[in-house]
Amino acid sequence: MFDYETLKIIWWGFVGVLLIGFALTDGFDFGVGMMLPFIGKTDGERRVVINSIGSTWEGNQTWFITAGGAIFAAWPLVYGAAFSGFYVALMLLLFSLFFRPVGFDYRSKVADTRWRNAWDWGLFAGGFVPPLIFGVAFGNLFLGVPFHYDDTMRVEYTGNFFQLLNPFGLLAGLLSVAMLLMHGAAYLQVKTDDVIAQRARNVAKIAGLVTAALFVAGGFWVAYGIDGYRISAMPDMNTAFMPTAKTVTTVAGAWFDNYAHWPAIWALPVVAVAAALLCTAFSSANKAMAAFLSSGISVTAVILTAGASLFPFIMPSSLDPNSSLTIWDAVSSHKTLGIMFWVVVIMLPIIMLYTTWVYRVMRGKVTLKHIEDNEHTAY
Repeated sequence: MFDYETLKIIWWGFVGVLLIGFALTDGFDFGVGMMLPFIGKTDGERRVVINSIGSTWEGNQTWFITAGGAIFAAWPLVYGAAFSGFYVALMLLLFSLFFRPVGFDYRSKVADTRWRNAWDWGLFAGGFVPPLIFGVAFGNLFLGVPFHYDDTMRVEYTGNFFQLLNPFGLLAGLLSVAMLLMHGAAYLQVKTDDVIAQRARNVAKIAGLVTAALFVAGGFWVAYGIDGYRISAMPDMNTAFMPTAKTVTTVAGAWFDNYAHWPAIWALPVVAVAAALLCTAFSSANKAMAAFLSSGISVTAVILTAGASLFPFIMPSSLDPNSSLTIWDAVSSHKTLGIMFWVVVIMLPIIMLYTTWVYRVMRGKVTLKHIEDNEHTAY
């Protein structure tokens, strides 16, 4: 069995894989939802857009549920602090996600323009709001979250929802929206044809450029406008549930410490920008699959860049830096991580193989003729 310190690092990687899996699969669902009211000019075209993700969106969303469960099991202190502090944001996220199953299932039940338009905007909200909230939340991690532990080790959050909507948090939210819009547009270019694919190509070209620009702007902001967090004293990396035992300082440029220690990870932000630009180039050249693969690489590299910059911090505290939660002190017990490790090793490959098989079975383009031929079974 792995030692405790190694298991903590492994579980940091596992959670990262789940978040990336969620962004890559449900991410293009969000992007397609964002485009729905604009890219489909007629009811038939909108049904094509909806059915491009109709057969897989439910399975994709389970990555989010699994990631939430993994955070609860592996990082209970993070789960407790985040789900208490971000309560309003998470409720807003939850209610926006409600529009998706109801919108998919009920939109086509009534052949009324107003009814269907209303659900189209509901699906838009279900596609736009979650990426925005996820991005804002990640942006606020770099700034620090206003929470701390008192003398009895009870967590206290002193912020509010509107404090999350600061300039850097909003920039991170827009980056999240732009990159998933790019990913969704590239996917739609693969799954549709004719006029819808052409409109998706135009969106992908612009979204790729915006993603690259916002990512670079965010990087400069982190480098020159935000103090990072640095552990200056750590009593024992094999402890848990003792977040206040360490000493943390805030230092300008500290979020780039890991890049100084491991220069190879500079490849992550470079790949993030290059892949976003390649998505734009491939979309312009009507190479849809290459554009989709490029968008997926860019999304992955953006998330890995954020993770590599924050490591080993998971949830820094702006009120009391010593209360910041890291992979060393916010985790479950050695035994718990060990048991769950084998569960993940067995189940994750099965899930990934099944997901691959589903996409293989559901491959092919969705067309207006397909919708007309399946009038009563398609969304």
